[in-house]
Amino acid sequence: MPEEDLIDIKFRLYDGSDIGPFRYSSASTVDMLKQRIVSDWPKGKTVVPKVVSEIKLISSGKILENSKTVGQCKAPFGDVPGRVIIMHVVVQPSLAKTKAENKIDTSPKKGVCSCSIM
Repeated sequence: MPEEDLIDIKFRLYDGSDIGPFRYSSASTVDMLKQRIVSDWPKGKTVVPKVVSEIKLISSGKILENSKTVGQCKAPFGDVPGRVIIMHVVVQPSLAKTKAENKIDTSPKKGVCSCSIM
């Protein structure tokens, strides 16, 4: 693989910490990047993605599609040889998990009123 075909990418997490940088071929897909993020996620974080579908990658202000390649996602104005591309990682837990955690309390409410009329 030619050296110029490789791209250094660092993933910036929600708390400002980074994963990487790692070197990828420009033919690597966004889905492959997300798989690497899930497998290399740092221990001790409060938000942890369990599957690739919980991750969104943002580069140059655009959410990247899983089927796109790294070469297609590069910003043309940011191509400086030897530069590390930073992609931001957004974790969105699956909707089913979120709904289970946010169950509505259906227990009867006790009405308490304390009015003072003078």
